[in-house]
Amino acid sequence: MQVDELLIWTAAACFFDRVCVCVKNVILQALTKNFYHKMKLQTFGVLICVFFLCSCASNYHLINPPSLNYLSNSNDKSVILDYKYSLLPEKYAKKETKNNIKLIAVKLTNNSDRDLIFGKDIKLVYGNGSDVILIENERVYTALKQKSAYYLFYLLLTPAKFNTSSNGRQTSSFPIGYAVGPGLTALNMIVAGTANSAFKKELVDYNIIGTVVKKGATVYGLVGIKATKFENLKVKIE
Repeated sequence: MQVDELLIWTAAACFFDRVCVCVKNVILQALTKNFYHKMKLQTFGVLICVFFLCSCASNYHLINPPSLNYLSNSNDKSVILDYKYSLLPEKYAKKETKNNIKLIAVKLTNNSDRDLIFGKDIKLVYGNGSDVILIENERVYTALKQKSAYYLFYLLLTPAKFNTSSNGRQTSSFPIGYAVGPGLTALNMIVAGTANSAFKKELVDYNIIGTVVKKGATVYGLVGIKATKFENLKVKIE
């Protein structure tokens, strides 16, 4: 994807996030002012569904490991490990917890006198010395990506109508579902698809499992590990 296209989709994602916020605010105002007395129960029920279903697709913010401020580090035999947890936006972070996966950014500096392979010569261990289980980035992507097909459920809103009444008689009816249903479906799927593509590309670009870290070199990577919580990590050279 070209830079200009990425900027366009990022702007669209931000706009879509604001739309979701506005929808929720309108419903909250309706609750506060008792607007539901002026609407049919059917219409209000649809709006409530939008309120709870409007867990909009999340855009993806590039992690860019070289630009991070690493606060945790370890060293062994002239090899320095810097690492950082909590990299992903909420949608992806929830799936980290659900799948017992943690994505970490790592910075490896090889000050030894030989070339080393990450995952073979350079290993990660927990503070108690037990080995950290590495997960291939392709598996990380499959487990954490947003499921675009989920947003097809928004099509169920297509028949929705906004009805107003006065003195017990209907005064107007607007078929808002034709815009809300297909509109939310398309926007969510586009945002989710674009975010997933950016996420996958970064996982590919910073996949360092099996990478040779030359002596005197520093490499950055994104590594998925099997973990249920944030634990201290150490580097171990074999």
